Amino acid sequence: MTPTGSPLQTLALADDLTITRMGYGAMQLAGPGVFGPPTDRDQAIAVLREAVALGLTHIDTSDFYGPAVVNELIKEALHPYPADLHIVTKVGARRDDKGGWIPSQEPADLKAQVHENLRHLGLEALDVVNLRTAAHEGGSDDSVAEQFGALAELREQGLIRHLGLSGVTGAQLTEAQAIAPVVTVQNMYNLAQRSDDDLVDRCAAENIAYAAFFPLGGFTPLQSQELSEVADGLGTSRQQVALAWLLQRSPAMVLIPGTSSVEHLRANVAAAQLALPAEAIAVLDGIAG
Repeated sequence: MTPTGSPLQTLALADDLTITRMGYGAMQLAGPGVFGPPTDRDQAIAVLREAVALGLTHIDTSDFYGPAVVNELIKEALHPYPADLHIVTKVGARRDDKGGWIPSQEPADLKAQVHENLRHLGLEALDVVNLRTAAHEGGSDDSVAEQFGALAELREQGLIRHLGLSGVTGAQLTEAQAIAPVVTVQNMYNLAQRSDDDLVDRCAAENIAYAAFFPLGGFTPLQSQELSEVADGLGTSRQQVALAWLLQRSPAMVLIPGTSSVEHLRANVAAAQLALPAEAIAVLDGIAG
């Protein structure tokens, strides 16, 4: 473990975009099912302010969290925003009146979603907008050219500074790169779910941030036992070991673990300062998905 208070590792993705590799995913600040207001609004505000106080410069959100609830919380807690804080948002879905997730991929509505994010966050331009692809609703390798092109138009207009993709395949990344630069890929990846290994390595080679969502999910009891043994040997938690492994997996890996607890937030950030020894990494590398 590096000394308390040591600087968090950062990743430079563009001249105007350097983020801490440990970020904060704001999704859990909404109510149950990522729908409606938080159960404790004051605590939600406190978590956001603590994230900035701890030195995180990377907050992940979307206007479909709530909907609008989380973005409005971010604005209330942090606006006017620190100069080094970068907010990454997503478009590509909406919610019904019961909290269901509705794919929304029409170019005109993607542009409308960008404007809604701008309004609810109180921004004139968004640092990064990820296109949430149809893969989240069971889609596959469908073309993203029309949807990504719509966002690229807003980038040309100055409403978006940088673009990314969420739930993407390697072929879709290549397709998008032919339209506009891609600075981040946001896919599911963790100790137990490693189907994206090749894409993780590709992102590192091309200086694209790979943002692993669901970083603590997917462990079977056997895998949890192996993880527990490593954590016990290091005198830390399973969650911290799993996050530390991800950060050591690739120099382009960035994390956006979510929590509505200040205590859990601090524990997650501490994981960014946990150096895993080679023998621990060997055990963790052996966990099969």
